[in-house]
Amino acid sequence: MPPIPPVPAYANDGASRILSGLLEARTGQILSEGRAWRMETALRPVLRKHGLHDSDELAARVVGKGDPRLEEDVVNALLNNESSFFRDLQVFDLIHRQILPRIQAEREDRTLRIWSAGCSTGQEAYSLAIRLRNEGARWAGWRIEILASDISTAAIEQARSGAFSQMDVQRGLAIGDLIKWFEPDGENWRASAELRGMIDFRHDNLFDARAPSGEYDLLLCRNVLLYFTPVRRQAVLRLLAAHSHAQSVLLLGAGETVIGHGDDFIAHSEFRGSYARQAAMPGSAIGRVRRQG
Repeated sequence: MPPIPPVPAYANDGASRILSGLLEARTGQILSEGRAWRMETALRPVLRKHGLHDSDELAARVVGKGDPRLEEDVVNALLNNESSFFRDLQVFDLIHRQILPRIQAEREDRTLRIWSAGCSTGQEAYSLAIRLRNEGARWAGWRIEILASDISTAAIEQARSGAFSQMDVQRGLAIGDLIKWFEPDGENWRASAELRGMIDFRHDNLFDARAPSGEYDLLLCRNVLLYFTPVRRQAVLRLLAAHSHAQSVLLLGAGETVIGHGDDFIAHSEFRGSYARQAAMPGSAIGRVRRQG
């Protein structure tokens, strides 16, 4: 296990410090005060699964036995996998009314590449796929690639399965889209094979990224940076810049910004609330950008 870094003062007991340190060492995430207070509740399923009595015993097991499965369960439990379909609807309206039409008008190779970084349980990626499929005629003849990555193995497993609870689908998913693109699966709903086939879900770490390749036209990294230190935020933005081209569009969460975290991105001149690459490449048309991947 990597060395356990210092953790915030509010994680003041030994067990909390060890478990918070494990999360940061594995994912780069700082456990916020609100999440720290909910640590005991979040870890209850892990305690039951591994036959442990309390967080002290759990921390001792993490330090003493080097159990990879236990460590993975702890990290998955402490990660914030909050998500919903069409979260922040105005963002999806911006994407489909302004950003995608501009890409479509200028793209000569008729290829659309999207990366949802920190996709959690997949609702963001599925929301994008639903909008694109609902406009099927408009995208006829296009190659559409959607990469969705997250560091949580549990989140990616659920996302890849396409299975969502009744509560999940009631959060942001229109009844028409539910009926059209999901099928009953016991007490849950399961995304159709067509929808699942549009998305490449990958377990990946933004600080040792292996899933992304080449350049993406649209990059979404929403509500991810806020869990990192400024240094790590800059590293993530550098990675996103490495996988974008001069006309790529980056979308962050409502409370996130590129300001103060390097000079890879600047505010987009046309799409409010989005970001563009700072270093412009020669040529103005997307279709002339040399692409890889």
